[in-house]
Amino acid sequence: MNILRLLDKLSHDQFFTKEASRLETITDISLFGKKAAKAAVPLGLGTLMATSAKAEPTKTALTGTALKSTLTDALQLALVLEYLENEYYSIGLSTPGLIPNGDRTVFMQISKHESAHVGFLKSTLTSLGTTPGNKPTFDFTSGGKFMPFTDYNQFLILAQAFEDTGVRAYKGQAGNVMSNKVVLQAALQIHSVEARHASQVRRMRANKGWIELADGGNMPSATNPVYAGEDNVNQAGYNTATLFGAAAGSAAYDEVLSGSDAQTIASLFIV
Repeated sequence: MNILRLLDKLSHDQFFTKEASRLETITDISLFGKKAAKAAVPLGLGTLMATSAKAEPTKTALTGTALKSTLTDALQLALVLEYLENEYYSIGLSTPGLIPNGDRTVFMQISKHESAHVGFLKSTLTSLGTTPGNKPTFDFTSGGKFMPFTDYNQFLILAQAFEDTGVRAYKGQAGNVMSNKVVLQAALQIHSVEARHASQVRRMRANKGWIELADGGNMPSATNPVYAGEDNVNQAGYNTATLFGAAAGSAAYDEVLSGSDAQTIASLFIV
């Protein structure tokens, strides 16, 4: 598929409303979803999560049982974070008086996307002969640090943190899917939707849609790990701040999030 056709396909957001047809063509979906689902420690995948994207084996380096194990482990990792986001929005929407009427439509749509992600991952794991992992027990207060279901501002803060984490973590796993065009396409489609979620929620909090420096925008210090490293202005040996200044230079390029860093962030919300 040439780049123009690929970009054309990536422009369609209906991917998540047509899981059945997609599942027929993406049952080989391997490492695409290692977002902040690194919180899958309860699944016993700590060793895989601790490695960086570059250090993890690629599809071409594996065969037979090893390949299937790597594929399914990655899907289980993705599923944990999708469980987290799906439950978070579900609780928020079902909490009376929490989300203002003017904002409910946005979160209802985001919630549908996350629910579709969960269904997609579970169906794909099943098609590969693997039982999907059970949903972990979540603590969205993170041990009392947040009260997202009694304070709408805190609900928005965590929504932004979850979405911004996911966008960075997807990029951190890109090297694992480059050799498989089908998986790469699915990863890019999902990644772009998560980025749209993040931009939407950021603007609902009166932030810019993009990230400048390592500043999430009126976020509490507890969320600092989500934005650590975003102040990087050096890209392929070029200092982007030279022409644009540090803020604009850093904003022009999103940074990746390693598997171990994503794990640390997500695990804060798992009992």
